[in-house]
Amino acid sequence: MNMNSESTFEAFGLNDALLKGVKEAGFLVPSPIQEQAIPFVMKGRDVIAQAQTGTGKTAAFGLAAMNSMSFSGDVELLVIIPTRELASQVSDEIYRLGRFAGVRTVAVYGGQSISRQVDLVQRGAQVVTATPGRLLDHLRSGRFKRFKPSIVVLDEADEMLDMGFIEDIEAIFQFLPKERQTLLFSATVPEAIRRLAKTILKDPVTIDVTPKGLATAPDVTHKYYVIEEREREEALVRLIDAESAQRAIIFCRTKRETDNLSTTLISRGYSAKALHGDMEQNQRNEVMDSFRQAKIELLVATDVAARGLDITDVTHVFNFHIPFDPESYVHRIGRTGRAGKSGIAITLVTPLEFKELNKIMEFSGAPIIYEEIPDIGQVKKQYHATIMEKLHREPINEDALDIFRRLSQDMDISQIAYKALSMLVEKQHVKGPNRIGLTSLDVERIMHKNRRQKSPKNTWLGRDKRRRS
Repeated sequence: MNMNSESTFEAFGLNDALLKGVKEAGFLVPSPIQEQAIPFVMKGRDVIAQAQTGTGKTAAFGLAAMNSMSFSGDVELLVIIPTRELASQVSDEIYRLGRFAGVRTVAVYGGQSISRQVDLVQRGAQVVTATPGRLLDHLRSGRFKRFKPSIVVLDEADEMLDMGFIEDIEAIFQFLPKERQTLLFSATVPEAIRRLAKTILKDPVTIDVTPKGLATAPDVTHKYYVIEEREREEALVRLIDAESAQRAIIFCRTKRETDNLSTTLISRGYSAKALHGDMEQNQRNEVMDSFRQAKIELLVATDVAARGLDITDVTHVFNFHIPFDPESYVHRIGRTGRAGKSGIAITLVTPLEFKELNKIMEFSGAPIIYEEIPDIGQVKKQYHATIMEKLHREPINEDALDIFRRLSQDMDISQIAYKALSMLVEKQHVKGPNRIGLTSLDVERIMHKNRRQKSPKNTWLGRDKRRRS
């Protein structure tokens, strides 16, 4: 089924309750993956869909699946997904779209009460989103009594491959109904995923909406800094100070994180506001007007909320968390370095995220340079140099002349200069510990260790899979 560029969600034949959810979520027209996948899913076809995170694929499989639900009391839709964060996000998104239809969702992952998860599922949830490790544990123990999903989705399949979950997934499918519809979504489809697809899908339709030939702007300088997870906020604050960011967008993964981070930045004296999809349109407009008019310096946003922003003088883009996929990195960085102006892109990564960083480098072709986070002394020296440069360029104001004449009656010139400079320097109070992040020597040791350990069956990600699920 081919739909034109002016297609609507009504054209799919979704029920009124789902269409109300779509409208409340702010979706206006279907994205490419939604246009192509929804009709096939609604026809009951198995699907292999190649699409990046952030392209609307949750709605693509979620809307079509919810439209066919019988609400029999059984789990009808199962979404298997690699990480607990994504499991929670997908669960929230499906609930938001299906709440007017009475759809109930449960996210199942490690680190939560097993009995509570079982209780929530048994109360009549139609949708379960789950990480492989915890799901397999539930299935092997026979805890789920009304678990007969007629539609099963493998989301971020290539990520599950990279994290060593393929054996768990194969085991999970031994517990699932033989008569089912299976959908596989993946940013890339390597040979191992193709082999898996042949064993769990029947006569699948193949869809590919990944963009070809994306590249970052040539006037953007790309940097990354390696930190421990607990250092994210301190690292961001230090880099904002060090870079003297005049107008910056800080990208977060979740709406909650944007709210928390913007509140933290405001409490530390920065001019910041959050922008995310749960805000009313008038609130979004107010935030964007403030940012465009330079009333605020820092915009803390999610990927979805920042789509379509057209601001030509953004000096910096900060990735508070590395994006879920390389395409998102390209889109994020596209907010700076516009209209012939230069820009700086800064990404915070932990040692566990080097793999994702390498994917971004390969996909974007961007030379992302490693740097150490400056210590307090380095930031102060940089700030002093900035003050001197500005003083050289600053025109003399008539009011300043008047103040100088009046002060010179009681103080000599050197005292006036020292006190004025002291006021300027006092405004720049460098916050946090002296050292933040890993040193270049630490990073080299980790990379060397990873290179030595890397093998198909013995990778540091693979050995850690149970903890991450």
